Amino acid sequence: MVNLANAVTVMRLLLVPVFLLALFAADGHDAKTRIAAFVIFAVAIITDRLDGALARNYGLVTEFGTLADPIADKALIGAALIGLSMLGDLWWWVTVLVLVREIGITVLRFAVLHRGVIPASRGGKLKTLVQAVGIGLLILPLSGPWLVTAWAVMAAAVVLTVVTGVDYVMSAIADLRDRS
Repeated sequence: MVNLANAVTVMRLLLVPVFLLALFAADGHDAKTRIAAFVIFAVAIITDRLDGALARNYGLVTEFGTLADPIADKALIGAALIGLSMLGDLWWWVTVLVLVREIGITVLRFAVLHRGVIPASRGGKLKTLVQAVGIGLLILPLSGPWLVTAWAVMAAAVVLTVVTGVDYVMSAIADLRDRS
């Protein structure tokens, strides 16, 4: 269970409360602490790619990592969305929509686990990337055209969240029909 890939995953989990402390420091709207929160968020997001690459490339895939990696991802993204909404920097409906989709697809994956793993699709991976970029931009103390860009990226993330969520459900239904 203890290997480099799993250690990176655990580090990402441990960064979530550190990120939240930085995000909410100085009432959540101090430029310096928001930049610090962005750096912590960016490091955590990068470790998501790193632990997966380490596990696949060096044969370090474990049951712990398979379970802990998506939990760490959801914890980081969820904490960032909820934190931004609490600070008034992201509409709550966006946070609720993304979290319902993420939890729903996770439950779906567990529900059909006995029939096989639902792998992450290209769209799902793109959704995760666009969500991370959108959230990262909203963490930064931006204004003017940069803030408009952040909202445009977040809008794209919302569209990808919905589209890929529907795609996962439709694929699971089709797979169930094929196996019946």
